[in-house]
Amino acid sequence: MTAQAARVTALYRYPVKGLSAQPLQQVRLTAGETIAFDRQWAIENGPGRFDPNAPKHLPKVAFVMLMRDERLAALEAEFDEETATLTLKRDGRQVSRGALTTRIGCQMIEQFLAAYMKGTLRGPPKIVSAPGHSFSDVAAKCLHIVNLATVRELERVSGKFIDPLRFRPNVIIDGVEPWAEFGWIDKPISAGSAMLEGFDRTQRCDATNVEPGSGLRNMAIPAILQRTFGHTNFGIYAKITAGGSIAMGDAVSVAGG
Repeated sequence: MTAQAARVTALYRYPVKGLSAQPLQQVRLTAGETIAFDRQWAIENGPGRFDPNAPKHLPKVAFVMLMRDERLAALEAEFDEETATLTLKRDGRQVSRGALTTRIGCQMIEQFLAAYMKGTLRGPPKIVSAPGHSFSDVAAKCLHIVNLATVRELERVSGKFIDPLRFRPNVIIDGVEPWAEFGWIDKPISAGSAMLEGFDRTQRCDATNVEPGSGLRNMAIPAILQRTFGHTNFGIYAKITAGGSIAMGDAVSVAGG
């Protein structure tokens, strides 16, 4: 019996860790993987420890990230999966472009970022990747789910509009009560024709204080969460247990929730 049911209202991936979201209408999921191209590339902040021949999870402080580099949020990143080309725009104007599968393409992006973020980097930025590796904040390959009702509850207590993209979701749902998603840990989640399983709450950092689009650090979301709800969690991580597809409007349900 299904006790909790919701609908997918938005789908996103983040081809380059720290850069803006790419909206999707539908995604095909594979068990044990992430959304295709999600966080497939990252930008090392100066000389780094990532070895593409022996890839392993590294803390996000190794990379350019919103928690420390809020100017990233003012960049609009467009990704073409057919050519793996990344286009960066600012205020609607193209500022850099390059194919992430070629060294010259990466260098074009790196040169722009070196100038754009001058004074905040530890050294020359470098785009890194490895086949099958995802630069998530957690070691597990997963999706991040955010509940719009929980966003609205945080808006209510803060008295401010909150863009859900502050929380870097892969899947945004609506139709269940605020915080209902916290009850989905270790439970089977049906999403479209795929099956997921929640495995952890998402502990928030100061990256959520940065407004998408403007790059302004204009909220203190972890502090609001701690003061009002006694924790700094928002959203949940879920692993893909059975492949399938998810599209906008698809049902998301938790058995026995």
